[in-house]
Amino acid sequence: MAKNQKFYTVWKGKRPGIYNSWSDCKAAIAGYKGAQYKSFATFTEAKKAYNGNYEEYRGKKKGETPLTPEQLLKFGTPNYHSIAVDAASSGNPGVMEYQGVDTKSAKKLFRQGPFAQGTNNIGEFLAIVHGLAFLKQKNSDRIIYTDSRTAMSWVRKKKCNTKLKETVQNKPLFDLIRRAVTWLQTNSYTTPIVKWETKAWGEIPADFGRK
Repeated sequence: MAKNQKFYTVWKGKRPGIYNSWSDCKAAIAGYKGAQYKSFATFTEAKKAYNGNYEEYRGKKKGETPLTPEQLLKFGTPNYHSIAVDAASSGNPGVMEYQGVDTKSAKKLFRQGPFAQGTNNIGEFLAIVHGLAFLKQKNSDRIIYTDSRTAMSWVRKKKCNTKLKETVQNKPLFDLIRRAVTWLQTNSYTTPIVKWETKAWGEIPADFGRK
């Protein structure tokens, strides 16, 4: 079995079932409004979840209590007139990449990386700025969803407040950071940046499926 093998349970989608790769899972949910899915470390866990109730698992991390129906009602449903952004880093620092997708269909709108010696927070920050520039260029009134409060804070401050040091290996990444900061400092935008409520809605549609 491959290292870090994961299994994906799809409760609701074009093809509900259990998948052993993110690409197969994504194909089973892409374009399906209200898709319900989650990754698990073992097939046994994925099968148990599939035979259970999605509400018991969505947004739930180890040791967390699932949201009550009343709490779920409070969050409502996502605004699908939006794009969703996310990042993934294999290590901290490690190989990092980020992407933006259409929230409803999960269609990929942009993707950057992989970059050497990056962090997830940097990727989340760059993804939001890329999304802002992308929507401004298209004169779109869609909103941006992110699941990173840290990245939202950095964007508000127009500063990538990372403690990561620049090296020869990650210079291309830092060049991109400098471009992003310059864009924030020289452009205005009205695009709302909204927190994706993972506990209520499951993983953000731009998720790389590596959790």
